[in-house]
Amino acid sequence: MRTTRSVALVICWYALIGFVPDGIGAAQLESGALGEERILQRKSDDPITVSDGHYAYDNSSILQKQRAYQPDVAELDFVYHNHEEMTRYLRATTARYPNLTALYSIGKSAQGRDLWVLVVSASPYEHMLGKPDVKYIGNIHGNEAVGRELLLHLAQYLVSSYASDPYIKWLLDNTRIHLLPSLNPDGYAASKEGTCDGGQGRYNSRGFDLNRNFPDYFKQNNKRSQPETEAVKDWISKIQFVLSGSLHGGALVVSYPYDNTPNAIFHSYLSQPSLTPDDDVFKHLSLTYANNHGKMSRGVACKTASPSFENGITNGAAWYPLTGGMQDFNYVWHGCMEVTLEVSCCKFPPAYELRKYWDDNQLSLLKFLAEVHRGVQGFIVDPTGNPVERAQLKIKGRDIGFTTTKYGEFWRILMPGVYKLEVFADGFLPKEIDFMIVEQHPTLLNVTLQPSKSEVSFGDTQTVSNGDGVKDLVQLPVSSPVQQMPTDVATSEPLPTNTQASATGGGDRLIFTP
Repeated sequence: MRTTRSVALVICWYALIGFVPDGIGAAQLESGALGEERILQRKSDDPITVSDGHYAYDNSSILQKQRAYQPDVAELDFVYHNHEEMTRYLRATTARYPNLTALYSIGKSAQGRDLWVLVVSASPYEHMLGKPDVKYIGNIHGNEAVGRELLLHLAQYLVSSYASDPYIKWLLDNTRIHLLPSLNPDGYAASKEGTCDGGQGRYNSRGFDLNRNFPDYFKQNNKRSQPETEAVKDWISKIQFVLSGSLHGGALVVSYPYDNTPNAIFHSYLSQPSLTPDDDVFKHLSLTYANNHGKMSRGVACKTASPSFENGITNGAAWYPLTGGMQDFNYVWHGCMEVTLEVSCCKFPPAYELRKYWDDNQLSLLKFLAEVHRGVQGFIVDPTGNPVERAQLKIKGRDIGFTTTKYGEFWRILMPGVYKLEVFADGFLPKEIDFMIVEQHPTLLNVTLQPSKSEVSFGDTQTVSNGDGVKDLVQLPVSSPVQQMPTDVATSEPLPTNTQASATGGGDRLIFTP
């Protein structure tokens, strides 16, 4: 059990943004040859929007029931859309909602189809300082088509509800949501509606399973890398995603890392689980989706011969081990917490069933995204207030690390408890900071690193002693669903004596992008 210590709780927005140097601002999307916005390239001298400090919803009590939604059939109906139709819809949406959407392509498929991503946010063309990026990826297996349509309807629901639904407004004001409806458009083109099983269209046009095509944590993956996976790898190296969901079909379950294990027999069902250091977080994220789904949490098997899943969730390797999965790559290489969302027993059900799938998944899709605001976030800066880019961070006892953005930002989803953040950066002294996570309220933690070759002492306005004379910002409590952060308010509150850290044991190895 960790010992408790007094923690000063500070509610001051200027403390969060006060270290950010002047002259950082809007990241623009580059225009491609077709006039569409291309992959986001952030530059150090671009302006950044700092949006109003509205924080945060109690995600367990707000949005308890499905929202009314009836799409305008002239824009989007519950039918399947081929690549050209999907492209037209995405372009039309950005034209109709220019203040809430931006369209870009992360690359092309093996047959030359664009891999479109639609950003839905109150700041679609700009990086919102301190606000996290999240993503959904659909159709990685071309014949698993429900997720592709769910993401189109999610986009439509978000933009059409922004002005009327306070929860959606809060979500888009505080989050940048990236939707990639089809990672495998070539496979989709080869698939057939009404086919519930089989492999026709599962692979890309070169015959590769894209969800077996990523670098693997446990085993060397010798499969030749494909254009679609290369595009994803480049994409997530440029944008620091915090949370992600990959939509699949063929089962009703949320699968979470690890997908592989050091000594697994490939495709041996009901294997031993392979747990990450963040297993508590992954189980919580998975349950958030499953418990808000129309059927998933019941754990009913899709077929008599198929396994059932308690509470509608499973560890990936416990279901069946696989090498080269996308969710493990996101987590280990980039610190992004991704889970696999199996949303339909039938891989490519008839179009008349799509409304039912939307109704089952709508609430889950929304509440899962909001979980990105759980845990800790903040800035790593030097004594002059300049951001420390690519500082290496780790929660003590949890082996998988994460890094700061070029603006010194970081995020980590954590469950309630007491933790220790370890920070390392070239040219600076390493540092450890104790902090606390409470239910539903994000913890804001600003960390000032001292140069390793300097004895200069700098002033400090932060409020939690970490034992070496340097202090850091800790907690942002919020008493209402949406509340602007007041300034110049500070109270002191001891940690409860029964607070447990939810960290699991582990070594001190850091895993970062090669």
